[in-house]
Amino acid sequence: QVQLVESGGGLVQPGGSLRLSCAASGSRFSIVSMGWYRQAPGKQRELVARIGSGGSTNYADSVEGRFTISRDYARNTVYLQMNSLKPEDEALYYCNTDVHLGTDWRIRGYWGQGTQVTVSS
Repeated sequence: QVQLVESGGGLVQPGGSLRLSCAASGSRFSIVSMGWYRQAPGKQRELVARIGSGGSTNYADSVEGRFTISRDYARNTVYLQMNSLKPEDEALYYCNTDVHLGTDWRIRGYWGQGTQVTVSS
């Protein structure tokens, strides 16, 4: 099993910045990729950004150029630096990771509990 603990959400004014962190813990796992998703009230969960094991990244069009995803491989931690925040970025942000457990070749996905980002003046 893998546990994900997110932090860094909060209230920020439009145009402000926040940095989200997500640390993965557990035993005998290797991370394939990590990412951030978000879900606003009444909307479906959507991909925000994702980073693969080789460092390749992809972003939602709506955050490209404003958000940056990065990863600390040694700490099994993924970060999301969010700049120039807009009211439409307000949502519950979830961390996700795809891993191999032990020698099992199958990929398993895990989710964090979510951290709230509120963008308001």
